[in-house]
Amino acid sequence: MPISVFIVASVVKSVIVLLALLTAVAYTVWLERKVVGHIQNRWGPSRVGPFGLLQPLADGLKFIFKEDLIEPHVYKPLFIAAPMIALIFALTSISVIPFGNSITVDGYSIPLQVTDVNIGLLLILGVTSMGVYGVALAGWSSNNKYSLLGGLRASAQMVSYEIALGLSLIGVLIQSGSFSLRSIVDAQGGHFWGFIPRWNVFHGQIIAFFIYLMAAYAETNRIPFDLPEAEGELGAGYHTEYSSMKFAMFFMAEYANMITVGCLATLLFFGGWHGPLFGPAWMQAILPVLWFGAKVFCFLFLYIWVRGTLPRFRYDQLMSFGWKFLLPLAIANLIGTAIVAVTW
Repeated sequence: MPISVFIVASVVKSVIVLLALLTAVAYTVWLERKVVGHIQNRWGPSRVGPFGLLQPLADGLKFIFKEDLIEPHVYKPLFIAAPMIALIFALTSISVIPFGNSITVDGYSIPLQVTDVNIGLLLILGVTSMGVYGVALAGWSSNNKYSLLGGLRASAQMVSYEIALGLSLIGVLIQSGSFSLRSIVDAQGGHFWGFIPRWNVFHGQIIAFFIYLMAAYAETNRIPFDLPEAEGELGAGYHTEYSSMKFAMFFMAEYANMITVGCLATLLFFGGWHGPLFGPAWMQAILPVLWFGAKVFCFLFLYIWVRGTLPRFRYDQLMSFGWKFLLPLAIANLIGTAIVAVTW
């Protein structure tokens, strides 16, 4: 492929993926308010546009035009940089997510992915881990005891659950033999006994998926692991002193991380874009992307369902669950997967 075509394709894909991600972030908030509203026998957003579909636009305009307050006691450089760090790293991780097969345009094969690297999984784990610096720096730079405690809790959660999360993925790497996300998806093609998909969740990694899901909840600070934002204990946690768009950036980063977690779970455990293909050629070209989007949507719905169902853990319960249950379970799953791989 000529370098000029490669550059144009990369720019177009980057713009499309970024716009799609920001739109998905906005409407994930709408979906959460709707689903939790129905769980609690409420309507949720219903006034702005049909079914409240214009509510994300109204919320965005509200945050843009709200007064941006900066308290005099904060450390201003890091106070301003912290939400930007959180959001930038959250948006960057989507760049290596493949969301479909390659398409052919004017004789050139273009993969449906911003960039394909052989260590895509390691890159995502590294980038998403860096996002906690935004939360930790926000808590410290606010010069507020409650904010500082929220930032420290986020750091402790990341250290505690990142280990179990990483160990849960090694079994998938053993079975696929690659760090490339596209290769991991390709290894999940086909079926068992003609009708069971050869997805990793059905291929001996059901325990790894459970560990990944629990660790992902804690990594993204979502209920029942949202201790850095525990209102009853910390006021609002690490973002207590923030307002306007800086406040919104933290939640944009949180929902972007939710989407990344859903994409990664789909790629690693549920066959990525693999699914039944039918209809004419143009439909078969679109269906893989639709299957991928449908699976990610199911994970987002599960996130929201858990929020509307489970209460928040105590902090000692959160740390005990990570170190005393998830970590030994992840090690046991890794040993079992290795034994099976060597034996078979």
